[in-house]
Amino acid sequence: MAHVTHEVLNQVPPLTGHDVADDPALLTALRLGGAGWAEAELRELGVLAGSARVQELGRLANEHPPVLRTHDRWGHRVDEVEFHPAWHELMTTAIGRGLHAAPWRDERPGAHVARAAKFLVWSQVEAGHGCPVSMTYAAVPALRRSPWLAARFEPLLASPEYDFGLRPPESKRGLVAGMSMTEKQGGSDVRANTTRAVRSGDHHVLTGHKWFTSAPMSDLFLTLAQADEGLSCFLVPRVLPDGTRNAISLQRLKDKLGNRSNASAELEYDGAVGWLVGEPGRGVRTIIEMVNATRLDCVLGSAAGMRAGLVQAAHHAAHRRAFGAALVDQPVMRAVLADLAVESEAATTVGLWLAGSRGRLGLAVAKYWVCKRGPAHAAEALECLGGNGYVEESGMPRLFRESPLMSVWEGSGNVAALDVLRVLAREPDAVVEFTAELDAAAGADRRLDAAVRELKAMLVEPDPESRARRLVERMALVLQGSLLVRHGHPAVADAFCASRLAGDWGVAFGTLPAGVDAKAIVERAVPGR
Repeated sequence: MAHVTHEVLNQVPPLTGHDVADDPALLTALRLGGAGWAEAELRELGVLAGSARVQELGRLANEHPPVLRTHDRWGHRVDEVEFHPAWHELMTTAIGRGLHAAPWRDERPGAHVARAAKFLVWSQVEAGHGCPVSMTYAAVPALRRSPWLAARFEPLLASPEYDFGLRPPESKRGLVAGMSMTEKQGGSDVRANTTRAVRSGDHHVLTGHKWFTSAPMSDLFLTLAQADEGLSCFLVPRVLPDGTRNAISLQRLKDKLGNRSNASAELEYDGAVGWLVGEPGRGVRTIIEMVNATRLDCVLGSAAGMRAGLVQAAHHAAHRRAFGAALVDQPVMRAVLADLAVESEAATTVGLWLAGSRGRLGLAVAKYWVCKRGPAHAAEALECLGGNGYVEESGMPRLFRESPLMSVWEGSGNVAALDVLRVLAREPDAVVEFTAELDAAAGADRRLDAAVRELKAMLVEPDPESRARRLVERMALVLQGSLLVRHGHPAVADAFCASRLAGDWGVAFGTLPAGVDAKAIVERAVPGR
């Protein structure tokens, strides 16, 4: 009798050939945001994102991270960053589909919501290249503080052409922007920056060292430096209009936990040319326009990671059998998946709402909370696959390594929480706008009504800084609850209010209260349901 030693049974088929945009919460939010006209485009991008070939591009871009080439073979300084072709193909699609600055030139209602939905879908393929795409999107509102610079560069930033390479900006078919703010001694405390900017005719000359520069291969950087008038914002090109390299040296690339496909660098300005953006001495106020837009993409990026992890877990559970039944039909697994789905749908819903509303208070609140939820969500989704989820081939370790980034980027948790307190203290109109959004759901759910009353009491209590995180967390949960009660699936809204607002919830995922419709919630997450 022949011995069979390697018969493959009960293994889950690859999750390819599906529409990544087939996400009920995403499609609902798209339509509510006035961007229903973009659904066909979104679906087309979703099919592309779910294809085996594009999934492979995401893997290759991370298996072959960027390499810094400081000098050429003859010893000339070149400061080039070399990328795998997979990176360039992902960037070509992202920019060609308008995920970058294109919405700023699109006057259709819901253009920014449509862009946010596309960003959320395409980021599920590969998160790293979303960084330069996001910063290009975010550069435009800051650049508009200096109309002559916006007129010069905005059309190229909004161009659907990805044109990689170091050449004079205005000789290229399209541009990518980066941001260079933090320094060794300050980090988030950018007012401690020591980079100097000295006026020289129609420009400034910058000298200093930046500790963390996102997307150093970009054509243009928005950067902060100390001018005579105080901390100011400047636009610094990699290549000057006459074709010579600007005096920018890349010192090294950061060896990061995740986001491996994307380059992040320390760089040095040694007499680099920069053009003033906005008012001198008002650099933080100018660049906050860019920070707010990139914070939106931090929320969207976290929502994308949650959706990707949820779909992988639900797909695995639908095809894997244990103890005589499919995992998805076993109550304990279904409870976990339902909890993950509730978290994912809440993140997606608030992310697309922010893309349409763009309120600074809502952005800071959601940036704090949604990005904080990412790592716990990724860990639980990975665990749904068991040991299969712990190996690199599953893609789940890459998702897990990426998950803490969004909470760190553009202000870590404490920075975001303190920003909320500043808005609460200085911008009463923003508070009125925020609470009006909560009141729009009044009477729809008694648990939400009680949570809104509790939150309003917290907002008027003195000395909230010592418990800023608690306050901001509650603000985020009540905002998500209001949106879900009005616009979400009834089963999802019920589970959210019972667990996140009424407190009938454990500490780990999978601890939703009895009575929630877990089956209906999970079915929304299974690809090709």
